[in-house]
Amino acid sequence: MCPSRRHWLALAAATSAGLAVDPVLARTRKAVPTAPATALAAPGDLLPPVLQDRLHDTGLAVDGFGLHIQALDGAPAVLSWQATRPFVLASTSKLITSMAALDLLGPGYRWRTRAYLSGPLSNGRLLGDLVIRGGGDASLTSQDLLAWFQQLREQGLQEIWGDIILNREAFSLRPQDMASTPEPSPDRPHHVRPDALALDAGVVSVAVQSDGGGRANIHVTPPMRDVKLINALGRGGACVASAVYRDVEGTPQPQLQVNGQWSARCGAQQIRFSPVSMRDLGLRGIEGLWLQAGGVLRGRVVEHTAFSPVPWQVADPQSGAGAPFSEHVSDPLSTLLIDMNKRSDNLVARHLMLSLAPDFPNRPATATAAQARVRDWLTRKGIRKEWAGLDTGSGLSRQEKATPQAMVHLLSRAARGPQGKLLLKSLPIAGVDGTLEGRLRGGAAEGQAWLKTGTLLDTRGLAGYVRTRSGRMLGVCLLANHAENVAAATPALDACVEWAARLA
Repeated sequence: MCPSRRHWLALAAATSAGLAVDPVLARTRKAVPTAPATALAAPGDLLPPVLQDRLHDTGLAVDGFGLHIQALDGAPAVLSWQATRPFVLASTSKLITSMAALDLLGPGYRWRTRAYLSGPLSNGRLLGDLVIRGGGDASLTSQDLLAWFQQLREQGLQEIWGDIILNREAFSLRPQDMASTPEPSPDRPHHVRPDALALDAGVVSVAVQSDGGGRANIHVTPPMRDVKLINALGRGGACVASAVYRDVEGTPQPQLQVNGQWSARCGAQQIRFSPVSMRDLGLRGIEGLWLQAGGVLRGRVVEHTAFSPVPWQVADPQSGAGAPFSEHVSDPLSTLLIDMNKRSDNLVARHLMLSLAPDFPNRPATATAAQARVRDWLTRKGIRKEWAGLDTGSGLSRQEKATPQAMVHLLSRAARGPQGKLLLKSLPIAGVDGTLEGRLRGGAAEGQAWLKTGTLLDTRGLAGYVRTRSGRMLGVCLLANHAENVAAATPALDACVEWAARLA
């Protein structure tokens, strides 16, 4: 008999011996309500037999699961298993990032990308450089930038006789700050690394659509300046296209080649990949967008690492630098969180984490400073270092761990706080949208559970809120860490959510 099965039999025996104090749940010892501030009471292991069987049926070791479900009013836990052990969070860590950002930045916080002039503007001509300083906006798109450049032209800037200078110094990151997350690759855009002047989240989009005559039109976003586009799509009925970006030896002009088959009956296809670094994408894409907006550039697009005030401009009292000629502002944090949590956007989460560094963006954000501020925030919420901690804020790092009980403690406090409704609104709804659109359909949990998902090769997770049949709100954290076949844990975690939604 395997050890896990012996454990379930022992638990069942203890229940029949009279240790259970709830007719629904099997409890090895009485649970204690979560204590406020600096101490969290150690809960007992509470698992109903039906969920014991679901965990056992996965074929995974039961010590790889951490579960905790507790009412937001602080009543005893209704489900708890290894709730005081730290588990890898995967993308459920975005909940901690969200809660910290709402508290420390506020729901109205916006990222700002600023444009400065380094010379006089006369008759539409800038006799100097246009400096674009990134402010950490992870949501900045080619469409945003094109509209902003058109606005600059409406403000009187028609021709730039110097260079467009890109400045990314608002993030100060070292190679060791990236060591805990996967290396970016063209086919994994979600691994793109933070950049204070990010564009299109580092992704090149290649749109392929039939021209009606059997050939295909190809449109690249952002427009890649000085990149040769090669349409190598052959005629055929397969309607399959792929893109390859490569440097060509002996020529300064890279090539973006689209291969495959296309015909008049083919609809539209979009290829999204990350073939170049964020720096190269900015250098090529921003020049292309300025020209597309109708602007003239006499110089070129370059990068400068240092940023200093422009002497003939009025000083900005907040940053001490010259006042910007114009700025592009992102959507507010309340909107950014919806995009981040519904779609599990890693780049937005990583940028939000860095934005928590003190005095950002006036002082360049470092990973160490951001982590320290989050650590201080967690301490003030009653969470010790060994109970929860963030690294990048996105869940890509396996250093981001928490105990299920600590997560529910934070969720309960957030729900009772002024931003509780905003946090709830940002989460995927079971069976309805986001990363839960295709899960938990047709049962009691559909439309009644707001949960952030978490997925790594060795981790599955769900954390958030569930509403019971009687309308009672529960805080939920369900984590599974297994080196192999962790996908088998997903039905068991869903069963826990469904069980919770059926409670009275």
